[in-house]
Amino acid sequence: MQQKPAYIATVQAHDAGLSERVTDVRDFVLKEGALSPKIKTLMMMLCDALLAQPNGVRSISTRARAMGATEEEINETIHVAFLMGGLPALVTGCNAYEC
Repeated sequence: MQQKPAYIATVQAHDAGLSERVTDVRDFVLKEGALSPKIKTLMMMLCDALLAQPNGVRSISTRARAMGATEEEINETIHVAFLMGGLPALVTGCNAYEC
């Protein structure tokens, strides 16, 4: 199972019920299925690039590498971000390279 992001601990400290529900949904979505957890993690990195979340791109790219993502896979994910989100997504996506 994937490493939990820091926000889970914050939510847990303030609302254990919500934390449990968020964790359950996250675990359900990120489990092995038609898409591997690694591919789903790269998709999350893509979304953070499109949503202009540089810290998210940075942390998710680190998580993807820990799951075996290659630099080529990281690069191609950033290519897709650029195609779909233009220059702003490319600039944000470059945070994947600063790990």
